[in-house]
Amino acid sequence: MAIYRTDPDLFFLAQCHNDDLEFLVSLITHDPKDGSLRWSETLSGSEDYKRFYPNHQEYWQGIAAEVQTFGANSFVNILRRGKGVMYRELLCDACDKMKVNYSKKASTENIELNMLMKVLEKSLSDMSSEQLKEFATGMEIELSNPTPELILMAIQTAIRASGFAAYKMAVVVVSTVAKALLGRGLQFGTYVLLTRSISALAGPVGWALSSLWLATDLAGPAYRITIPACLLIAYMRQKALYLPV
Repeated sequence: MAIYRTDPDLFFLAQCHNDDLEFLVSLITHDPKDGSLRWSETLSGSEDYKRFYPNHQEYWQGIAAEVQTFGANSFVNILRRGKGVMYRELLCDACDKMKVNYSKKASTENIELNMLMKVLEKSLSDMSSEQLKEFATGMEIELSNPTPELILMAIQTAIRASGFAAYKMAVVVVSTVAKALLGRGLQFGTYVLLTRSISALAGPVGWALSSLWLATDLAGPAYRITIPACLLIAYMRQKALYLPV
């Protein structure tokens, strides 16, 4: 069984909504293609999972341990006697694989935001003019002729001015990723306007993920879990920061 390593970057999972944790649990325990249990997962066999599921908050450390272990698999392909790697190491490794531009001295939150921006950047580059306009409108970005570069600049400026902008970006990107990978999007009824952005981004995010998986498959299948896991955790961190329970 996976053994949790005390990790300050994952403490906040204890306060996350069960609905959001369900996405992470589904990702690490089941193959989205056919719904079967992943051969490498150990979470579903744990006593805490059997006792508390679907109240995921009650066994958040087991969830965190499983994420850490998948990170260890992607680096060295051994279980390390049930212990994985710290989340920040897992995150940086995933960012390196995605060719994300980030500083190793930056906070974990900022590295996650750079990862989200990378997915967004790739997705915007595949959008039509109409999709770009629809996305900009949904994100409340006022541009007469939106381009991928102008939209990214506007989002970066908004994030520097207000942390809530980071949450909005995380919702849009990760909801689309979750729908592409798990067949269902996030629940975020507090901001209905964002549905326009999610709708515009749906196709391009799917294309971006397809090209990303092709690039990472040679490095090992664990990246198919660790990369979306980092994206989901990034979203949950932003939600915890700006929409606390």
